Amino acid sequence: MLVPIVLFVYNRPDHTRQTLDALAANLLANESELFIYSDAPKNQEAAEGVQAVRSLIKNVQGFKSVTVMERDKNWGLANSIIDGVTSIVNQYGKVIVLEDDMVTSPYFLTYMNDALNLYENDDRVASIHGYIYPVGKKLPDYYFFRGADCWGWAAWKRSWDIFNPDAQFLMNEIKSQKLERLFNFNNSYDYIGMLRAQIEDKISSWAIRWYASAFLADKYTLYPGISFVKNIGIDGSGTHCGDIDVFNSDFPDVYKPVSLIDVRDCAQAREIVTQYFNSIERGNVLYNVLKRIKSKLRRVL
Repeated sequence: MLVPIVLFVYNRPDHTRQTLDALAANLLANESELFIYSDAPKNQEAAEGVQAVRSLIKNVQGFKSVTVMERDKNWGLANSIIDGVTSIVNQYGKVIVLEDDMVTSPYFLTYMNDALNLYENDDRVASIHGYIYPVGKKLPDYYFFRGADCWGWAAWKRSWDIFNPDAQFLMNEIKSQKLERLFNFNNSYDYIGMLRAQIEDKISSWAIRWYASAFLADKYTLYPGISFVKNIGIDGSGTHCGDIDVFNSDFPDVYKPVSLIDVRDCAQAREIVTQYFNSIERGNVLYNVLKRIKSKLRRVL
């Protein structure tokens, strides 16, 4: 049995359609169960988009089965994901997670299922991740970073059980153990600032708490050298830094099978990603993108 997929949607029918089309084109789609969580509108402005999305997901094809859960009240993305992932992973033992702006490679499900099976009994591994930034340098085919991530990912019940929603507790632990620099990816990305914003109710992010939970538990996530996921939801026109698209990576031309590697933080990959973060920070691009993300979170959630 293949690992079930859970997809979270809201009020963006065009994004949702692209996400579903790409997912259905995956090599293992017709053998996979798909669960779709549709959040209810927060306000009248969102109602039309929610209805359009719900009309779309009633006619999804290309999967072994499709189960749609329509929320009767607005949960917000963070609460909906926490609840939905918990429900499915408790039932099936493992889960693949996507949101409505994640366009996947045809090999995405193959990679996820292979890696979940390969590392299922290794308690050091928290999750499998499908996305990596367009760093512009050669990365290992597969490697680990400490923590967890949120753009096309998968986990087991044993690892999702460590998720701690208490952002203040997570912050206190990171500081008491003097792990701020490592948590901030060698001080190249302000994850501490995101966690602080969660504490202050300026954002509602399950992802920063998932990362911090796995990080503090000294768990690791497997990443690909070439991304299996593209995010189409940050900026409709695309956000660029010179000739580099800040978030949209290319897909691999062929699938390189996953194999067992050492479960440890990859120094080579961490240095490359650190340089990437630093380069786009200097152009103030990441700062502006994050501002837009926070603005969207306040409006949507």
